[in-house]
Amino acid sequence: MMESHRSVRARLEEREQQLSRFAAKSRESRGRERPEEPSPVRTEFQRDRDRIVHSKSFRRLKHKTQVFIAPAGDHYVTRLTHVLEVSQIARTIARALNLNEDLTEAIGLGHDLGHTPFGHGGEEALAELLPEGFRHNEQSLRVVQYLENGGAGLNLTWEVREGILKHSKPRESLAGELETGNLRAEDWGGPLPSTLEGQIVRIADSVAYLNHDIADAIRAGLLREEDLPSRVRRTLGTSHSQRINTMVCDIVDCSWSATGTMGPQQAPRITMSEEVLAVANELRDFMFKRVYDWEGARREAQQSKKLIHFLFEQYMRHPERISADFTRPDDPLARRAADYIAGMTDQFALDAAAKQGFQG
Repeated sequence: MMESHRSVRARLEEREQQLSRFAAKSRESRGRERPEEPSPVRTEFQRDRDRIVHSKSFRRLKHKTQVFIAPAGDHYVTRLTHVLEVSQIARTIARALNLNEDLTEAIGLGHDLGHTPFGHGGEEALAELLPEGFRHNEQSLRVVQYLENGGAGLNLTWEVREGILKHSKPRESLAGELETGNLRAEDWGGPLPSTLEGQIVRIADSVAYLNHDIADAIRAGLLREEDLPSRVRRTLGTSHSQRINTMVCDIVDCSWSATGTMGPQQAPRITMSEEVLAVANELRDFMFKRVYDWEGARREAQQSKKLIHFLFEQYMRHPERISADFTRPDDPLARRAADYIAGMTDQFALDAAAKQGFQG
């Protein structure tokens, strides 16, 4: 029997040597927590991408809220479509800069696996309930490291796990640095991803959500295109595609040294120009005022937080109701309850609360 496939991975790894000298190479990965026999037909980063796509957590993103809870329409963004858009934008940037698309795609697809039901309202509720707090980026790492695959985790490479952990930004700026909370930044080499691919996903996340949230807000009747600040429309464009194109091209231009074609230098950072970053931050502030913090959104968030508080209290009183499929039996009860709730889809959480007597 022919075994021609035995040389495929070596050929793919050799092809990676043609990438920028600043690109992450799968052959040079810091590896997995548990050593495994390499795949004959995939690089390590391709293997990570596939494990994420085939995970239960990834499938559940289809029924998790991005911004609008239980919207009456088929075209609103879900957490699943969000990660697909992030991955697409990030891959475009990585390809333009001659960086590793496979690593970029794996981080992009996995970065929100730990998001709660009901969007950031659910995240805030669990942060209030756990003494150590709750952050969705840390939960995403927890999912791939400990909770998936019957408690064995996905055993991803260090580079993918680090990119997932460090994708979050502070509210104040799209480019600001954010400490990693309970998982100390110094344990992971600092607050920014060490790979340029991880940095790409970090900024692509903002490009994606700002633009698709505008489209959803217009769809919901909260905004009109002409309501956007004049400087935003003048600088970024007057349509969804124009804004994304402007931001992506600006990132590529300002990060061009990542291609490695500009002579000897230290590894660059993935960034935007001062002008586009300032306008993007203005757009972000506008979206908080008009969409994320509007009265209806606050009411929905309070209702979802009330529901999650109810579920948490029920599981603390009745731990036998916590599924063993997505928790670790030796963890403290509060952690198990939080892990179980965080993994729920919106509808599953609503149904679980109703079955246990939630009155709303």
